[in-house]
Amino acid sequence: MEYNSIRKLLSQTRRAVDEYNMIDNGDRIAIGLSGGKDSMALICALDALSRFYPNRYDIVGITVDMGFEGMDFTPAADYCADAGIPFRLVKTKLADVVFNQRKESNPCSLCSKMRRGILHDAALEEGCNKVALGHHFDDAVDTFMLNLIHGGRIASFSPSSYLSRKNITLIRPLIFASEKEILAFMKKNPQLPVIESACPADKNTQRETVKQLLNNLDKDYKGIRYRIFDAMRKSRIDGY
Repeated sequence: MEYNSIRKLLSQTRRAVDEYNMIDNGDRIAIGLSGGKDSMALICALDALSRFYPNRYDIVGITVDMGFEGMDFTPAADYCADAGIPFRLVKTKLADVVFNQRKESNPCSLCSKMRRGILHDAALEEGCNKVALGHHFDDAVDTFMLNLIHGGRIASFSPSSYLSRKNITLIRPLIFASEKEILAFMKKNPQLPVIESACPADKNTQRETVKQLLNNLDKDYKGIRYRIFDAMRKSRIDGY
């Protein structure tokens, strides 16, 4: 499948893959495919990269259906079928557990942990040794600030990390791509499906508040996210 204006996204993906040794020869990589813009950009980038990258690898799209009413993942399945990418939909009742049974005041943490566990198990069942997530540059900086402000910790997620309990490696190949660049790529490829989240907590979280804080700071201190990211890399925080 061909994509318009993928060169920059592909360059950033390869830089991350090379710099953090994310892909080895013979890897089978499960892509956490929520159907949102980030995961769609990720599967496009890894699909395109697989055509010429020296280390040969396969990809599989895995979607975890949390059970929200009205969510239809058919467009993601159809995209994978057209691109010749194996696809698996894992149906769950996570939405009911988190919002109705547990009635979590901070649902994102529990939901993320449970969803990630389901994704890892599905990846192993599909014979995958790695899981690729769609977290990008902005997500890394936002997570750093979130941990600093709310947790009093100097930390973020890692570009690549090995989970010994599951014997699986998590990779984040979009770590050098900004959200604006991903949006630009998706805009130039309107044929790509984007599935909107039906989660009631979407855009109403501490993460969103921190994101808006950084957006406001950027108006007075242009490029502040890049300076924070550079500081993370110079300090080698969490594998950066």
